[in-house]
Amino acid sequence: MTHRAAQPASMSVASASGVPLVIVVDDDAAIREAITDLVQSAGYETTAFGSTADLLVSNAVDAPGCLILDVRMPGASGLDLQRQLMRNGNPKPVIFLTGFGDIPMTVEAMKAGAVDFLTKPVRDQTLLDAIAVALTRDAEQRAAGAERQRMLDHLEALTPRELEVLREVARGRLNKQVAFDLSISEVTVKLHRSNAMRKMDLHSVSELVRAWQLLPQELQ
Repeated sequence: MTHRAAQPASMSVASASGVPLVIVVDDDAAIREAITDLVQSAGYETTAFGSTADLLVSNAVDAPGCLILDVRMPGASGLDLQRQLMRNGNPKPVIFLTGFGDIPMTVEAMKAGAVDFLTKPVRDQTLLDAIAVALTRDAEQRAAGAERQRMLDHLEALTPRELEVLREVARGRLNKQVAFDLSISEVTVKLHRSNAMRKMDLHSVSELVRAWQLLPQELQ
């Protein structure tokens, strides 16, 4: 199984190239090998680890893609890893595999955003379907994250007043309502609104509303 172990150089390439990486973490070498072979046969890039500790000392977890995690392993469990990733702001999609049917554990994992909670032995197609869902979710999350960062970068170019006006427009307020609330003229509101939309590279109120929803709650 050494040929499937984490190799920092190859992980850096996978991450830099943007190729989705399916990461398998299971302390059972036979299961790691079987899942890795299946994933590779479906055309996906993959790497495997025998423990969550081995995974965390690599940079594989930062690559685009998803995780296939055994729930019960020596040391930190798959659920422990999911919690840690969430705390670190890395909502990487997770597919859990377990040899035990545990309803409370399943509920906890799904509430935390797991894509699926599958029981070993799992059907090949069932796992491949879950991987497809996980990779789609990861791509969507990364696209939203990139757009969020673009918005945050553009926000830095706004004056405090432009930000005030844009926030009110994003909330659905009309120009005359914003003018009344901020004790400025409607013409001034239109000027600030136009400047702010230009700086944010937005071309309609609908674009603004969609983009605004991506921002952290404290900025909305």
